[in-house]
Amino acid sequence: MQWMRIAAALAAPMLLAGCLLQPGKFSSGLTVKADRSYSFAYKGEVYALDPSEMMESSLGSIGSDTDEGELTDEQKAEKAAEKAQKAKEKAETEVKRKAVAEALMKETGYRSVVYLGNGKYLIDYEISGKLDHSFVYPFNSDAEIVLPFIAVELRKDGSVRVSAPAFAGSTDQRASAPGMPSRNDVLDGSFTLTTDAEIVMHNEESGVQPGAGGMKTLTWRVTPLTKDAPKASLRLAK
Repeated sequence: MQWMRIAAALAAPMLLAGCLLQPGKFSSGLTVKADRSYSFAYKGEVYALDPSEMMESSLGSIGSDTDEGELTDEQKAEKAAEKAQKAKEKAETEVKRKAVAEALMKETGYRSVVYLGNGKYLIDYEISGKLDHSFVYPFNSDAEIVLPFIAVELRKDGSVRVSAPAFAGSTDQRASAPGMPSRNDVLDGSFTLTTDAEIVMHNEESGVQPGAGGMKTLTWRVTPLTKDAPKASLRLAK
């Protein structure tokens, strides 16, 4: 999607300052009704990625294959200083990640945010309202969150496009910018779209299933092997 490519391009210079979040084990659901009422829920793990740390890891440390005995005293001192600096940065990162949990809990919809350490959160989020504008999750300016898990785009003609770029294991389908880190090996969940509106398009292989009260459902299973992010297009009542 064009908006995903634009988001990736905008995100690239923000990687060192922003907070990149990625789903782990989760269950998520979006209900969109023809009368424009909606509800969204996400319950499960969320991982905060440290872009600089993961980029360093992927590039490899310069001189990491050098034997300690071959280093000069000056090089050993530099290496020790580098280790101390990295330890300091890691501690600062943990403080920031705890602050992210506090920032999220101030936002409507978060029923619980628990930081477990090492970049891992447990989140319970649910929100409902009237779909009179586009909706993205997560977004929080205090936590400096960069890319959303899900985007609901409302158009003037009454149609709605739903896409969940983070709910896919393949990095090229998640609009990753060059060098953007990934931790998609932890991805394990399901995303269910429930609606009584007309479903114009979707990419769920099992197709539309009947639900209670005239509702219809689409359920995507999400794993590291999932290549295509969930997407659908609905037509609401005018």
